[in-house]
Amino acid sequence: MAKRSARPSRPTRRVAISAGAATRVSGIRYIESSALLAALLEHDAAALRSLRAEGRRVTSALTFAEAARAIVRARVGGRLNPEEERAAVRGLRVFERRCYVAAVTDTILARIGRPFPVEPIRTLDALHLATAEDLGEPPQLVTIVTRDVRVSDNARALGYSVE
Repeated sequence: MAKRSARPSRPTRRVAISAGAATRVSGIRYIESSALLAALLEHDAAALRSLRAEGRRVTSALTFAEAARAIVRARVGGRLNPEEERAAVRGLRVFERRCYVAAVTDTILARIGRPFPVEPIRTLDALHLATAEDLGEPPQLVTIVTRDVRVSDNARALGYSVE
């Protein structure tokens, strides 16, 4: 698999945040792709507020692949002009610099294969929930920021607060 030369590869980092650290930064905010895309592509005010809220932002490495793909689809589908596409890509890069990125690990992949409280759930949605679970923090310290009903229903069933 060839790497893109225009942008150096940034290794993902496994996130383990102690309860004390989480409390000091108003908790952990796991940002799921649908909320990020609502902010980047739709300029959704609630999504933008959620992304800017206090707390440690965490997301999966997968989020950036999903978002980049959605931006391309939006341009090709005529939803974005070239200037809007550039702005969305810039916004994605800014978000990436300000976010803790969790790698997709074997543990997360194994969790995806087990049932979730509210089935059916799609594989990529399950990956986000499995990543939040893998952070090692009690659900009370983590807020799942999403616009996806399947993710929010499962997150609530697992004990997370949802925005």
